[in-house]
Amino acid sequence: MKKISIHEYFTRLKHLPIIDVRSPAEFQRGHIPRASNLPIFSNEERAIIGTIYKQKGQEQAIDKGLEIAGSKMSDYVSQLRQITNEKKIVIHCWRGGRRSASLAWLFSFVGYKVFTIEKGYKAYRSYVQKMIAGNELYLIVLGGKTGSGKTAVLHKLKTMGEQIIDLERLANHKGSAFGAIGEEKQPFSEYFENLLYEEILELDNSRPVWIENESKGIGRVFIPDSFWDQMKKSPLIHIEIPMIERAAFLSKTYGRGDNNDLKKSFHFIHKRLGSRALKEAIQAIDNQDYKLAATIALNYYDKTYSYNLKINRSPDITILNFDQIDIDFIAKNLMEHVSKREEYQVNPV
Repeated sequence: MKKISIHEYFTRLKHLPIIDVRSPAEFQRGHIPRASNLPIFSNEERAIIGTIYKQKGQEQAIDKGLEIAGSKMSDYVSQLRQITNEKKIVIHCWRGGRRSASLAWLFSFVGYKVFTIEKGYKAYRSYVQKMIAGNELYLIVLGGKTGSGKTAVLHKLKTMGEQIIDLERLANHKGSAFGAIGEEKQPFSEYFENLLYEEILELDNSRPVWIENESKGIGRVFIPDSFWDQMKKSPLIHIEIPMIERAAFLSKTYGRGDNNDLKKSFHFIHKRLGSRALKEAIQAIDNQDYKLAATIALNYYDKTYSYNLKINRSPDITILNFDQIDIDFIAKNLMEHVSKREEYQVNPV
């Protein structure tokens, strides 16, 4: 059994299976990506021990913890064997305390080589926040009004060899009142940050990284302040596409879904749309006229986007106009634009 720093984990031992022994509720809120949860206490057991600690003190809380954990020792070993066949593992709890130490001892006793992270998940979170704040990326922000196909363009750029960060994929949300439709449950902001850092780790800082222009909040998760500041300072390329084309694009995207979900989303923006527009949108959905419903939504979202662009305006903005949403054509033009821009910067006239 050996203690390691979080830096050592990232530089030397990231390839090993990692076991998070915190409760399921702690794990759900946020964890190290790729970690497996092997909780020493259930949510209920942890609550019981916490209550004893507050009412009767540390010693009796420890006794209760030993009573609970002692009866499950063979179960812990069985669960670990189901998680991994490896004989070297990394283990952690919240602050690198008794929970990780006790299971580290047990697993060492039955033949595993165990590394425990000093200060546990708390050290990991501090490390992630520090590294996100200190990692200056060459971001290029892709902007455009709702329905411009920005996410599709982003992924086309990736197939063309470009680096991207898809914040909406990490957040399980498309970033509007309609953004949860067709998506899985959103992570907590804490885990969203962890996922973002994992993306950053894989990037080459000397090359551009394309990222979609977003509000600071994507559904219920929030972009970290330091990364948000980087986005606002980075070059912004805004693709301008006629509303009629965007409405058609959105009607194809959402017209295959559940009409009830669409109606609920329109109700979310009821106060901003107004009762008359809401009624028209609901009727359009009932008539399966998704293009009209999309147009009603865009009348609101275009104003919102223009306002947000004004208050969060990048000091370096370019507007490229396109007559239609041709993903391949737009992506090719974006790359040509950036190539000319970089050539100019390297060889100024």
